[in-house]
Amino acid sequence: MKLAQEAIERLAEHLERCELEARDTTKITDDYPDMDWEDAYAIQEAIKRRKLARGARVVGFKAGLTSHAKMRQMGVSTPCFGFLVDDYAVPEGGEIDTSALIHPKVEPEIAFVTKAPLKGPGCHIGTVLAATDFVIPAIEVIDSRYRDFKFDLKSVIADNCSSSRFVVGGRIVPPQELDLRTIGVVLEKNGEPVAFGAGAAVLGHPASAVAMLANELGRRGEEIPAGSLILSGGITEAVSVQKGDAITLRVQHLGSVGVRFR
Repeated sequence: MKLAQEAIERLAEHLERCELEARDTTKITDDYPDMDWEDAYAIQEAIKRRKLARGARVVGFKAGLTSHAKMRQMGVSTPCFGFLVDDYAVPEGGEIDTSALIHPKVEPEIAFVTKAPLKGPGCHIGTVLAATDFVIPAIEVIDSRYRDFKFDLKSVIADNCSSSRFVVGGRIVPPQELDLRTIGVVLEKNGEPVAFGAGAAVLGHPASAVAMLANELGRRGEEIPAGSLILSGGITEAVSVQKGDAITLRVQHLGSVGVRFR
């Protein structure tokens, strides 16, 4: 690590305040160009501690920038991982207040819910599928705190990988009953299809992202607990949304889930 603990706490406070006040900022590596990966995850962890201290509860994890489309869109080449708290959850068919967000985008995902703990190293697709209770369609709302959605990988990790809101719904199905590589998705905005993809867009198989998450947590002495919800990453490029938009995700064999922005 390159940053002092005081700097880590100060940056965590700054980034979370931007989130809570819905205002943007320049990427933190502009001021701290020498920060390393451990610093980035330490800032993310400090943000988590701040949320837990206010009564939030961690309900799961997310993998970000896991599709080649997302990597191209954001100009990065490596996935990143973040945490999810209960405050981010939105009921299926619910509404999201755009005034509480900066520049939201939506992406279609396959969510995994675990029935057994997952811990690396050595976690692989088979391990993930054996530990998964069911999969379910998910719409993730990402909202980077960085101006114009411009960031590098260390900055976005520190910002909890642009985590903001998520909604799950549709059918719950055991993963053994599906070929998650070929499962197709259609994302609609205001009734019009705007993005198409298949599960293989996420690192060849959505469970690969979950395995990478488990291995990263294992490296830090942590694990994915049983009962966790894991967003495995955007299958298509993220789609910008604004007040008045209605979003529907349709997933082959898994039904649909929707959310509105007000």
